[in-house]
Amino acid sequence: MRVLVTGADGFVGRHACAALRAAGDEVVEVHGPRGEGISSTALHFDIADEAKVKAAVSEVKPEAVLHLAGFSSVAKSHQNPARVFAVNTMGVVHLLTALRESAPKARVLLVGSGEVYGPVAEGTRAAESHPHVPLSPYAASKSAGELAGEQFFRSYGMEVILARPFNHLGAGQDPTFVVPSFAAQIRAIALGTVDPILRTGNLDAIRDFSHVKDVVDAYRLLLLKGEAGQAYNVGSGEGRTIRSLLEEMLQLSGVQARIELDPARLRPSDIPSLVADTAKLRALGWTPKLAVADALRDVLGPKVGAH
Repeated sequence: MRVLVTGADGFVGRHACAALRAAGDEVVEVHGPRGEGISSTALHFDIADEAKVKAAVSEVKPEAVLHLAGFSSVAKSHQNPARVFAVNTMGVVHLLTALRESAPKARVLLVGSGEVYGPVAEGTRAAESHPHVPLSPYAASKSAGELAGEQFFRSYGMEVILARPFNHLGAGQDPTFVVPSFAAQIRAIALGTVDPILRTGNLDAIRDFSHVKDVVDAYRLLLLKGEAGQAYNVGSGEGRTIRSLLEEMLQLSGVQARIELDPARLRPSDIPSLVADTAKLRALGWTPKLAVADALRDVLGPKVGAH
């Protein structure tokens, strides 16, 4: 199938494009506007630019769309809520409006976030029916984007499927995220360029972690088999503290360091526990193939994680 992938130059986008091509799909990549001028077959535009979104969809007329483009940082979303909603909510509206005009039969996977659920009682898992209690502009904008997708499905019969991924890890993730930040600090300590002190935010939060390659496999499966108008959690179904990840990374790397809390790394609001109920996705035939340890090794890199 001919798949338009927005956010193809991002962390997940690069893995997704590789997986789609490996499966035999024709992939048309959409990169952000900062990539303009480089030699590439990709399209370049801001998903918040309605006219450019419309022109691109009219040109490509995709059979399927994997919508990954978005403002992805929960922590940074508190600093510029207007931009977050312009990208994560209005970007969805622009995309679906353009598809309705030029490719109304395309199957569309809108990638949202498990963050929309907000706090979930420790020891329990959030199913797709769990209410949305967003605690950040990021989560609220993702929830609003989902509402737009549901409306286009109900009103116009468009084949819109919703994915709610939980935390995912792997090579190429931006170092502003927690695990790549740990990895960068561990590499610097291993090289002896900094003191053996690891600065962290809240380590007691419980999250659901998956390998990014398993996540993108789930996305392709949802494009093929997901039911339009339905939401699907994408995660491992297992909760782990951030602290346990950091301890495993130190063990994998062989690095010893003192851990210090950095108040600047704390969020204005945080979720104590957020774990996915993945029964609905697994019913389609998806099962994770890779372990969190595999993802941590990928993030650390071969030299650091070779111990």
